[in-house]
Amino acid sequence: MLIVLAGVLEGEDLARVRARLDEAVWKDGKATAGPAARAVKNNLQAGGLADLGAFVMEALRRHPLFEIAARPRRASPVMFSKYEPGMAYGPHTDDAVMGGAEGRLRADLSYTLFLADPESYAGGALAIESAAGEQAIKLAAGDCVLYPSGTIHHVAPVTAGARLAAVGWIQSVVRDAAKREILFDLSMTRARLASAPREDLLRLDKSISNLLRLWAEV
Repeated sequence: MLIVLAGVLEGEDLARVRARLDEAVWKDGKATAGPAARAVKNNLQAGGLADLGAFVMEALRRHPLFEIAARPRRASPVMFSKYEPGMAYGPHTDDAVMGGAEGRLRADLSYTLFLADPESYAGGALAIESAAGEQAIKLAAGDCVLYPSGTIHHVAPVTAGARLAAVGWIQSVVRDAAKREILFDLSMTRARLASAPREDLLRLDKSISNLLRLWAEV
């Protein structure tokens, strides 16, 4: 299941993030890639921005769709990436387990939060493979796409401008993607039926809670 979270960052918040990244020190992104991905990764990453990463994660958690789509248990630190002309990230799948010691997590979901206006750079779409074919995604600045970490995906070459993004990984309390999708569909239906009789909503809430009780790993 691929979900777009619109308007995660807007206005002053988006400007604040981009202003900090204008002053950031950028380094070769290969240093944070897994062994298989390292050979196809060509981008830049900014270090020393833990506070900015926390700010972005707070914005993600405030988004009304994030909780019901991800059912997050753990989250990786937010990473900031930049692609300049000639840079790309070839086809790869994200590592199943990331981090070390207390920060170790199973990567169930990946996200890319676009930070540059799409008109400001050429190329740089995030392409995700599925049974229906490849889907190319290039969102407005401040919008985020959430997708399964086990998919094969790549970032197309940037041919002009600079592609900026915040990326990270989520371990969900519901490991199985199909079960997360069922819960998401039910929660979205619950939101659309907010004016239904209270007794009907109560039974729907009961079903959502009991399914989560059956499937959650906490």
